Amino acid sequence: MSVRVRRIYDPPESGDGLRVLVDRLWPRGLAKEAARIDEWPKDITPSTELRHWFHSGEASFEDFRGRYEAELDSPEAAELLDGLRESARKGPVTLLTASKTPERSHASVLAELLGR
Repeated sequence: MSVRVRRIYDPPESGDGLRVLVDRLWPRGLAKEAARIDEWPKDITPSTELRHWFHSGEASFEDFRGRYEAELDSPEAAELLDGLRESARKGPVTLLTASKTPERSHASVLAELLGR
């Protein structure tokens, strides 16, 4: 199973496979045609409240991870995660985020969960 995380602002690569935007909001300054995304499952993105809480600086990444994983326990999110796992079994999946630090973002949490 191949799941990786990349910034949405990086140019698409031939090895990206299925390109999945995992941010709730569309990335600033990026044309939809240039993004070349295949899916945008908003039900697996962090809630607005969780994003605001995390970006306020009051939370550690570990606290954020715990709350985000709890949000992903919903039936809608679980169904989407199962679909992405199935896609990853068939070929590469690239999770795309606008985060400046993708390794400490919700996208890395998703990639880890998909690899389980």
